[in-house]
Amino acid sequence: MRSVHTLVPDRLTLDGLGELPEGVTASCWDGNGEPPEQVRRTTFWVPPFLLPPAGLGAFPAMPDLRVVQLMTAGADTFVGRLPAGVTLCDARGVHSAPTAEWAVAAVLCALHCFPRFVLAQAERRWDRVITDELAGKRVLIVGAGDIGEHIARRLDPFDVTVTRVARRARPGVHGAEELPDLLPDADVVILVVPLTAATRGMVDAGFLACMRDGALLVNAARGPVVDTGALLAELSAGRLRAALDVTDPEPLPADHPLWTAPGLLVTPHVGGAVPGFPRRAQDLVRAQLARHAAGAPLHNVVVDGY
Repeated sequence: MRSVHTLVPDRLTLDGLGELPEGVTASCWDGNGEPPEQVRRTTFWVPPFLLPPAGLGAFPAMPDLRVVQLMTAGADTFVGRLPAGVTLCDARGVHSAPTAEWAVAAVLCALHCFPRFVLAQAERRWDRVITDELAGKRVLIVGAGDIGEHIARRLDPFDVTVTRVARRARPGVHGAEELPDLLPDADVVILVVPLTAATRGMVDAGFLACMRDGALLVNAARGPVVDTGALLAELSAGRLRAALDVTDPEPLPADHPLWTAPGLLVTPHVGGAVPGFPRRAQDLVRAQLARHAAGAPLHNVVVDGY
């Protein structure tokens, strides 16, 4: 068992680790202000869920750092910024269930016009209209990882046809190069890809132009995956609809035109913000810390940006 010092973001995470393995010590730092003295002997760092910008400058103060264990499914903030010899691990699985629930809920709310009815309720208007439905729809899930599979399973009872797309084709999953042929047949397109050099701006004017009239775009990935200007143009024309849990920029400024775009549902990046998150994150950190202390292979290692 190797000697390990872990730095976690808060007391809640520290308490959630329970009894530490022999040779393992721990302290807290939320990423703000000067790091504590213990940071110099940190080998295993768990950054805060939303790391302050100053936190990325802490690496020179961690000469013994060997592992960065994230509590986010996306690793884009850290990819390419770690010192040599440091392993980056994401929180794959921690956010899958709630993010999948958000995606399905967003589809249902958008198709059944819930935003319109919420506004009507606030104004005490009986605004009865014929809505759309999910049954019989063709759903394209762009991103066939753990979250994508959770979404597909939750969609199964709704009598829909699900098509999966990943970076590379594999049995039952199409490759990203097939998107131009797949998009015109999809009624709903759900984005759950990681933010990488290949996916930044992937949903551009050309991508959107391939989508059929009246289709719904759902972004549960990262804001910069979608070209905001191109999406605004399609929404303003009334050709497409969208539901976004992430935006570019984020947070969305009060005067941004997305707020008033027709056919758009926006939530403030809350897909994974649920009561069960701390427990699942603590379970992951505890298991990974035990593996690191024992010299065993780590899970969720980030390769090629995800």
